[in-house]
Amino acid sequence: MMKDDLLEIGKIVNTHGIRGEVKIQPWCDEPELFDELEYLFIEGEKYNIVRNRFHKTCQIVQLENVNSIDDAERFKNKIVYINRDALELPEGRYYIADIEGLTVKEQNGRILGVVDEIIKTGSNDVYSLKDTFNKKPVLIPVIEGVVLETNIDGGYIVVKLPKGLIDD
Repeated sequence: MMKDDLLEIGKIVNTHGIRGEVKIQPWCDEPELFDELEYLFIEGEKYNIVRNRFHKTCQIVQLENVNSIDDAERFKNKIVYINRDALELPEGRYYIADIEGLTVKEQNGRILGVVDEIIKTGSNDVYSLKDTFNKKPVLIPVIEGVVLETNIDGGYIVVKLPKGLIDD
């Protein structure tokens, strides 16, 4: 399995209880997405999900053949992955891994920079750009009317900047 076929979906931050459950901090917009999963990958190994539930801000997951706190302990601080094709994204939604590295340009073709990071603000995401034309960080709000087109295959995003967002 190629690493590009896998997507990071969270991090195991602790054990939970004495029966081998792990506590996963989800890195996805909707934690209930875990309800659709049958298995996870941890360090390249596939683990079937026996059951899971959302608790406070984390997903509590029981993995097959992980039956004690000692079994679960070895997973602490490990990244959890899923197959890219395990889920179907709604129209207009993208994986962070696919957005990072895209070139951001204005409608007139001026290249603003490359998406370096996606910042979650709660109300909307923000694209943080590197390699910008003016060598200054640029933050682009991901909202209707600003992000006009996202073309993963073409490697670019077209935006219409709000007045005053950047100094020319």
